[in-house]
This record gives sequence, C-alpha cells and structure tokens, in this order.
Amino acid sequence: MAHLDPIQDVEAEAPLLEVRDDEGRLNRDFIAAVEEAIEGADADRLLHLAADLHEADTGDLIEALGEEDRASFVRLLGDEFDYTALTETDEAVRVKLLEALPNEEIASALGELDSDDAVYILEDMDAEDQAEILGVLPYADRAQLQRALDYPEDSAGRRMQGEFIAVAQFWTVGQTIDYMREAHDLPDSFYEIYVVDPSFKLLGAVALDKILRTRRDQKVSSIMDETRHAVLATEDQEEVARRFERYNLVSSAVVDETDRLVGILTVDDIVDVIQEEAEEDMRALAGVGDEEISDSVLTTAKSRLTWLVVNLGTAVLASAVIGLFDQTIEAMVALAVLMPIVASMGGNAGTQTMTVAVRGIATQELGTRNLLRVLRREVMVGFLNGMALAVLIGVTAWVWFQNIGLGVVISGAIVINMLFAGLSGLLIPVALDRLKVDPAIASSVFVTTVTDVVGFFAFLGIAAIWFGLPF
Repeated sequence: MAHLDPIQDVEAEAPLLEVRDDEGRLNRDFIAAVEEAIEGADADRLLHLAADLHEADTGDLIEALGEEDRASFVRLLGDEFDYTALTETDEAVRVKLLEALPNEEIASALGELDSDDAVYILEDMDAEDQAEILGVLPYADRAQLQRALDYPEDSAGRRMQGEFIAVAQFWTVGQTIDYMREAHDLPDSFYEIYVVDPSFKLLGAVALDKILRTRRDQKVSSIMDETRHAVLATEDQEEVARRFERYNLVSSAVVDETDRLVGILTVDDIVDVIQEEAEEDMRALAGVGDEEISDSVLTTAKSRLTWLVVNLGTAVLASAVIGLFDQTIEAMVALAVLMPIVASMGGNAGTQTMTVAVRGIATQELGTRNLLRVLRREVMVGFLNGMALAVLIGVTAWVWFQNIGLGVVISGAIVINMLFAGLSGLLIPVALDRLKVDPAIASSVFVTTVTDVVGFFAFLGIAAIWFGLPF
C-alpha cells in the first residue's frame, strides 16, 4: 500500500481555506488556521496554507499576525518564504520583523530578489545591518545594491531595477532574440530592449512587439526609438510618476549624469509611488507625518504632537480675538451660541479650496499662468456659497432668537468669512510653495487660523456696531 508524504497527508485531511472573503479582506478562518499552525510549529500545515500565496496576500497576512508570530511564520516557511512579501508590509512591521531574523538569512534571500525589491527592504535597516548584509553578497550584487542605496531617498535611482536587457546598435533582431532565449540572467518580466553604445550610453529602445514583428536580419538600430522619456537617476520619484502618467509609459530607462544606462523603471513601481505620494499628502494635510497604522502608541503620539502644539498656538490667537469682544458677548449671550457656526463654515470652505490648491500644486496644474483665473473663481465661489449660506443661517438665527438683527449680523459675517476662506485656501498654499515649504504639511494650520480669526472678528465686530454694544 502506497504511503503519502506528510504534506500530502495534510492536504488530504484539510482542504485549502479561502484566503480572502467576499469583501476582499483576509478570511478570519484562514488567519486562525495559520496562527494554529505557527503555535503548533506545524511546518507542513503552514506550507500547505501559505507557501503558494501571492506576495501581496503574504504581506497582509504578516500584518494580521501578532508581533511574536511573524518571525516564527518566516522560519517555519523556510526557503518557501518569498521576501518580496516584505515590500507589501508597513515599514514598522517590516523593520521589527527584520530585526528578529539573522542577517545571514536575510542576505541569502535578498540575493534572489530583483534589485529594486532588495533595495526597498535594505533602505529601512540600520547602517550596521546594511553593511553586514551587503558584505556577504557576491561583488556584482553588492555593487548594484550599494549604488542604488547611494542615490537620494525618494529618487528614481532608489526605485529603479538593475536587471534589464541592453544590446549593441549593430546587433540584428535575430541575434537579440537568440540572446534572450539562451541567457539565464534575464529579468522576470520586461517590455523593452535598450540599445547602447560601447560606453553604455543610452541610444534608444525597441519594444518587444516590434522585435517580434521584424525580420531577423534587420539591425536593432534601424527599428529603435529614441528614448525621449529617459529618467535621471537623481530625479524625484514624484516627478517621474507624473511623467509616466502624462505620457502613458509602461517602462522607462534610468540614466546617470553621463547618460549611461544604469537601470529601468516599470509601471508597477510607479503605481506604488503614486499611492505613497497620495497617502503622504493626505497624512500631511491632517498633520500626522509619515504615520502608519502599525506604529506604536508612543511613535504615533510623537508624530501628532508637533502640529497639535502649533494648533494650540493658533487656537490661542483665535481666543485672543474673542477676548477683545468680551463685553460685547456679555451684553448679548446669543453671540456666543452662534460664533462656532461662523468659524466652522469658514474653516470647511477654506479646507475645500486648500485641498484643491495643494493637489493643483502637486500635479503642476496650478501655477503663475493660471493663478489669477483660479483666484477669481474661488472668490466668486466663496461669495455665491456665502450668500446661499447667509440666507439659511440668517433665517435660522432670526427664528431661533426672535431677533432679525441677529440674522443680519451673522449673514454678513458668513459672507465675509467665506470670501476670506476662498482667498486664504488658495493663496496660503501658493505662498508656502514659493517659500519652499511643503503646502500639504503647513497649509491647514494657517488656513484654519485665518478663517477663525476673520470669522470671530467679523461676527463680533458687526454685532457690536449693529447693536451699539460695548467693545
């Protein structure tokens, strides 16, 4: 009677669980089964459950596991663990997991990865661990990774893949095809063949579809396209992503200062860049820095405290404006009830304009050439919305307090504050950008301050004049 090996026994006894549920989230039963296998140190069961997962699913699974289970998960999978999955995890999770694994094991795994994935993992490690890992890699791999790490953070050089296909301009299509069939160190996937001169300067590129449609005796130089969208290795990754988006690129050559080909960027790398930059801008607008969902309590608190302190200072300024009208408020208590409405509406309107402005600056759609046109638009939008809201809030205040004058006062304050909200929401981000300050980080604090101060001053000042109240 034939005997099944241990893994086959596991497969026969336990059918494979669905990894994700109907909503795309990791299946709770699947996570529980993985945790049970880890707790029991059951490598066969774990291999059956997780060895064939896509790296994105493995990355999500690592984040779902408890901190104490993550290193055990990697060790139990052994050679079947794909370290590419670490590029799909939060930085905090990745760093802690790498700290729990021996550098020799990490070095062995990185040698099997594409250079861009290896750099992505290495760049968050301590310099000492980086040096130790690089020291045990073969010279060619070490030189390639070190070169990428020497480029500035968030540059194309950090993102580029060092594996590509480059041929001489005098090669024929037939030679190129034969080379690709016989070579064993080709990239896993590629879209273009690059043409270089003897000093490795980039001359052009040939798309794979053109290679396949051309006769074998044709020289590649006769069918190549000049690479008009080559990327400088030191160029910021956000600028590169914008170029991919503008020209619908699938891949792009990366060159150094002497136009020598040093790597390539592909659209899958750029998708990650676009997502990261969008998340960065979103977090910056809320004043939470580079915070991630997996960060510790202390790290999160420190990340948020700086801008909370700045907000505290601006709140004190707004309170000082209110203090100027303390006798006015004492004479008519209803003013204190309505003040938050004026400030809130102005703050919300300012945030709307600011968000559009920050995004326009980031995508280079907002500049000197169209600033006045956009400014006129925002002023008119602020005026029209202010008039509509003034009617609604004015009638509400009149009915609420049985005082038509109070309705007129708050209506006037709303219109004024909405106008200033449009102005500040646009001009503050533009001014900060001209001063080389990231408008996504600092704009919200200043815009909110302007709308609070103007809103309170306009409302209480008009009330004091209208009703003849003391200042």
